[in-house]
Amino acid sequence: MSTFIRGTAILMVAVFMTKLLGFVFRIQFMRVAGEEAVGIYMTAYPAFIFFLSLVQLGIPIAVAKVIAELKVKGETAKLPAVMRTATFITIFTGAIFIPLSILFVPYLAETLLGNAASSTTLYVAIAIIPIASVCGLIRGYFQGIVRIEETAWSQIIEQLFRIVLITWLLPIALVPDNNPMNAAYAMGITLLAEGLSAAYLWFKYHQHKRLDKKPAAKKERYPMEPLLSIALPSSGSRLFGTFTWFLEPIIFLRALSMAGVGAVAATSLYGIISGVLIPLLLFPSFIPYALSVVLVPAVSGAAASSNKKRLQERIHLALRLSALTGAFAAAVFYIHGQALAEKLFHITEGATYMSLLAPIFFFYYIQSPLYSILQATGDAKAGMMNSVYGGIAKLGVMFILASQPGLQETGAVLAIGFGVLVTSFLHIATLRKNKAAAAGFTMFALPYVSFILTAVVRPIFIPIGQFGLLMECIITTIFLLVILLLFGQVKKNDVLMLKRLTKIH
Repeated sequence: MSTFIRGTAILMVAVFMTKLLGFVFRIQFMRVAGEEAVGIYMTAYPAFIFFLSLVQLGIPIAVAKVIAELKVKGETAKLPAVMRTATFITIFTGAIFIPLSILFVPYLAETLLGNAASSTTLYVAIAIIPIASVCGLIRGYFQGIVRIEETAWSQIIEQLFRIVLITWLLPIALVPDNNPMNAAYAMGITLLAEGLSAAYLWFKYHQHKRLDKKPAAKKERYPMEPLLSIALPSSGSRLFGTFTWFLEPIIFLRALSMAGVGAVAATSLYGIISGVLIPLLLFPSFIPYALSVVLVPAVSGAAASSNKKRLQERIHLALRLSALTGAFAAAVFYIHGQALAEKLFHITEGATYMSLLAPIFFFYYIQSPLYSILQATGDAKAGMMNSVYGGIAKLGVMFILASQPGLQETGAVLAIGFGVLVTSFLHIATLRKNKAAAAGFTMFALPYVSFILTAVVRPIFIPIGQFGLLMECIITTIFLLVILLLFGQVKKNDVLMLKRLTKIH
């Protein structure tokens, strides 16, 4: 098995395990702490990610690229110098942005979020930034030397530790009728888990340095320019993405307050939507992600060789399999999403929005392969701008609709779906312009029609609620599979082609 396939297989398993464990963490968090505490945590988390992006400024990505290039050239003696320079830059940016973030917290909590009680959670989140920055640098190092195992295990260890602490430690620390403090304790658990992950990565990093027999030039200084020339451009799109996510809870809460919803109720609703419904809808998305990892290098190879037939074959396979995943997810979540959310998370309201979001999130499942294919075919900039337009559209529509007294949180949910549709359709339109790809809307039509037929026919033949929830989901899946087989959307050749593609690498 080649290094590429081994790394891809490890990455797929790691992504699945991380998503699964993160899902378990959310279930436990909601059950233990309740909706308001989860809401405060989820409104603070986007700010933490934005502040972290400011401190990192794309340096981990630059570390991975520079180290990979040095390794190819056989200049591994320079690797410690690269890490020292990257660490210096991160300390410098941290010294600037962490104090500014701390000073910004009162205004963010009291004015922008409209909930002064969230400030404690935000302060704890800022305390995680130095630890997360260290993790980012070491992960960049291991990515550069093509060792995926360390990164994968660090993420799995972190999630397992979070689950253990949220299950046994948080119930002991909970303060009755003090949800802001409970949210801060939960953020503290994230800090402890991040610290354990950093300790593991630090140990593995020094272990790898000891095993490296080549002498390092200890006094050598690696220049900042190569790192910054990679880091700053790459950080632009990430900063914009994290900034729009940072704005999302602010606009959500402000719009609902204009519509007459109180701060506590709005915060709880945001926690349910962003901490329960969206993660539940996105749980199966590791499948299209894995597909993009396996297939996109093959797409790049076909594009480079100007082999139109092979290019079209691989693009269509990637998109059709992603659409099939989206169809299964949409069918199960449309029919059983409310019951799944209530059963798993013990929530009392908001679960009905699953049936509203499920048909839209079918298109989210094709976003990752679409964007990766655009990158492989030389349209990376257009793909990035499509995501920008989708993010802006979501925030604009959210403010307009959620501030209407007749819509409120329903308007916010519709805006989230609108953002998904805008980005997905722009990706499809961009890919259609590439005549060699020969891709359009039609390849998604039959899987989507199959989902609609399942949603209509399934309750007619076997009424919902006659069996247990797991059996109900299995029956729905079988219904959809039969319809897809009748439409010729599930083919034996797909499996054979995937096997051939993996052997290429």
